[in-house]
Amino acid sequence: MQTVAIVLKEPERIALDLVEMIEPGPRDAVIDVEWSGISAGTERLLWQGRMPHFPGMGYPLVPGYESVGRVAVAGTASGLSVGERVFVPGASCFVSARSLFGATAREVVVPAARVVPIGGLDAAQSTLLALAATAYHMVLGGKAALPDLIIGHGVLGRLLARISIVLGGAPPIVWELDRARAEGYAGYNVLNPEDDKRRDYRCIYDVSGDSAVLDQLIQRLAPGGEIVLGGFYCAPLSFAFPPAFMREARLRVSAQFLPADLVAARDAVQSGALSLDGLITHQQPAGEAANAYRTAFEDPTCLKMLLDWRNAS
Repeated sequence: MQTVAIVLKEPERIALDLVEMIEPGPRDAVIDVEWSGISAGTERLLWQGRMPHFPGMGYPLVPGYESVGRVAVAGTASGLSVGERVFVPGASCFVSARSLFGATAREVVVPAARVVPIGGLDAAQSTLLALAATAYHMVLGGKAALPDLIIGHGVLGRLLARISIVLGGAPPIVWELDRARAEGYAGYNVLNPEDDKRRDYRCIYDVSGDSAVLDQLIQRLAPGGEIVLGGFYCAPLSFAFPPAFMREARLRVSAQFLPADLVAARDAVQSGALSLDGLITHQQPAGEAANAYRTAFEDPTCLKMLLDWRNAS
């Protein structure tokens, strides 16, 4: 089996290539991908060549964990139906390229247990379910302290603010330095850090990916406050100990979302509690991937770029 996929040949070199896939088994499904999202975090690091080593890391590789499509082939033990629309949080199905996430392709072979049926949800918007699930995982399904300050007003920061309010939290403050990204919000306030004088935040969630931000955040904590690290950091993090000691600051690292987080995010969107509106700003055909990736990583007005696979060949 072969398909067309986005292949990172090496840093800053992207191509739309024909790649070989594994044969599906009885518990697998073949998905015809309609839309894929480009991650401004992990995929940017892969594109720049700054991604720390992970199992499966190396070039050439197929990126992506934000794809939506329809079931084209359903294995006899898959429990899926042909034509069913699903979210694909990654695939490891390529023979001729590494699969670090591996969902940005025209077709993918994936275990049925990994995909999440989305019913009648909007297909393009549903590419955002991975980021919504990441936000749910950060707040531990509402069991952790909800943020009263969020660092970064990209898509993840916006979803974290929305989910915090859905879970009954007070509207958080969001810090954003880029004036273009400080627009387009409702129900909470977005500030430049210089305009915020508070130093009593109980729980600060950082989704900026800025490895130099800890000292500034610790200075803003209330005694016993917590900082949750939800970005992805390619450089070592450090902080001055005395201010953290004086506040008895706590640090928590939030890792990758789990299947239950994806289901929770989907259910929140299906119920109408969580809106995905206003987060996708750019779309391009998959055949124009090189331009799409540069726009996604270099244009500050691009919150989320989608690749359209529907007419790709």
